[in-house]
This record gives sequence, structure tokens and C-alpha cells, in this order.
Amino acid sequence: MTRIGFHASHEQIAPSQLLLDVQHAERVGFDMAMCSDHFKPWSERQGHSGYTWSWLGAALATTSLSFGCVCAPGQRYHAAVVAQKIGTLAEMFPGRFWTALASGEAMNESITGDRWPSKEERIERLEECVDVIRRLLDGEEVSHRGHIVVDRAKVWDRPDEAPLLITPAVSAESAARAAAWADGLITVNQSHEALRGVIDAYRGAGGRGRIALQLHLSWAPTMAEAEEIAFDQWRSNVLGDPLSWDIATVEGFDAASKHVTMESVHEVVRISDDLEQHVDWIREYAALGFDDIYLHYVGQHQGAYLDAFGEHVLPRCRAGESA
Repeated sequence: MTRIGFHASHEQIAPSQLLLDVQHAERVGFDMAMCSDHFKPWSERQGHSGYTWSWLGAALATTSLSFGCVCAPGQRYHAAVVAQKIGTLAEMFPGRFWTALASGEAMNESITGDRWPSKEERIERLEECVDVIRRLLDGEEVSHRGHIVVDRAKVWDRPDEAPLLITPAVSAESAARAAAWADGLITVNQSHEALRGVIDAYRGAGGRGRIALQLHLSWAPTMAEAEEIAFDQWRSNVLGDPLSWDIATVEGFDAASKHVTMESVHEVVRISDDLEQHVDWIREYAALGFDDIYLHYVGQHQGAYLDAFGEHVLPRCRAGESA
């Protein structure tokens, strides 16, 4: 059975409120949760960006959910420090924490003032980071010199069983390349054809573990309200590669999305006032082969959405019944 998770968007909601939201998500029946890990929001309208790793400790301590986050080691975060953060959370909350290791976006990583590398350099750097992080979580003392430098690092507090390190991948090419090291895969909603390509590429290259989807959605009592929420909060997120990786400022994203249309937002956000339609969409993604689906309601006020989906959507998805 496909598990349904809650996505906690740090770019959109203050960490204090987001903690209440994820506790609310557990009460209404979500199976697990994941969150973003950014230094800046995607837009001035979103207006938040709390520190994920502090928040994760509070969220894990005050719920019984499993959690994951997407993290980009190598520039903003040193790989050894990432390993230490992962090790600490996984030791405190065994079996409840995973990390998706990504190559990052300029908006978050360029705050260090270092040069933003080419895509191939970023991927090579990520692969080095993955190797370093795995070895540290296995208890090795690690020294390394390449795109990153590590000098006699060791993580002293680790879980008995190493936590999952999974790959976030949007393209089939990225999914196939990461299959060599990943314990699973997470992607975002796009066309069914593209999603099949990502899944097939990952599995075809020997990719192991669970396949997960982060599903961006908007719901409200009326279609006009649902569209207004999606357009206000998520139109800066429709730009795609290479803009989404290379724009370095919030102002840049707002400028680049100035002429985005509602039609374009519909291509990346599932928008409907009809809860039955949301059930059907979730079932469609489950039928594609996704083991886990994390629902990301793109609005900033989560309460009504959580109650509506907890009562009307989650039970139907699990029971396989008609809405």
C-alpha cells in the first residue's frame, strides 16, 4: 500500500507554526513527513526559511512520524558536518530519519561567496560528499581531497543501523546516474510520461529502495481560491532547469516569474476544489509505482487543508474506494 506523507515547506511557514502543522498532520492520519532545507524562500511572498535541522529535532521529538529532508552538501554545508547532523538525529530517533542528498541551487549555496560550479562539477562534488558521508556514518575516520577537502574526520555518535541516503531526481538521466549510490529515490510531480521515465531509468540502472513523489497541490472551497493560492505561492517554482538551479536571489526568482501564467502553474501544481479529484490524482501516481507520496499543499495556512484531507482524502486513498 502506498504511504501518504506530509511535506513541511520551510520557505512558506514560520518554524513555530510549521511544528504545529506537522503535529496536526499526524493527528489527522498522515503516515510520515518530509521537509525542505533552504536558506532563502523562492519568493518574497513566501517570506520564511527556518533552519531545518533545529526544527527536525523538535518535530521528531514531538511526533511519532518518520521524517526526511533534502540536503545539499558540499558548499553551504561541509560533508562531514552533514554526516554528524544525520548521525545525531538517527541515533536519537532510530529508523525514523532519512536524507535526500542533492547538488543544490545557487539561491541557497552561493551565500558562502564561493563560485557556483557547473552542473557536472556539482554532481561530481555531490558524489564525493555521498562517499564521505557514508564512510563517516559507517564509523571510519575519513580524509579526502577533491572537490571537497576532509581532514581526519570521524563521527562519534551514530545509529546502530545507517540511515537511508536517497537521491532527489527530476530527470531520467539524473535518476540513472544516482542509482549507483542511492538507497531510494524521490521526485516531484510532472507528466506521467516523464515520471515513468524517471522510475524506469532508476530501476533499469539497478536502483534500489522505495520510490517517492513530492506532490504539489492546492485545494480550497472554491476553484478560484485554490488557483489564487497556487498562483500567489508557487508561480516562482515553475521555471525549471537551468533557471531554478542558477538564479541566486529571491528578487531574481520574482523577476523571472513575473510573466508566469495560471496555465503554467497548473502544469506543476494539482489544483482543484474537488476532494474527489485529489483522491483520483493520488491514486494515479500510486498506480505509476510510487511507494510513498508526500502531499505538499502550497498554501501557507494548513489547518483547513489538513482537516479536509484527513477526513475525506486519506481514508479513500487507503481503502481504494470511490469518493
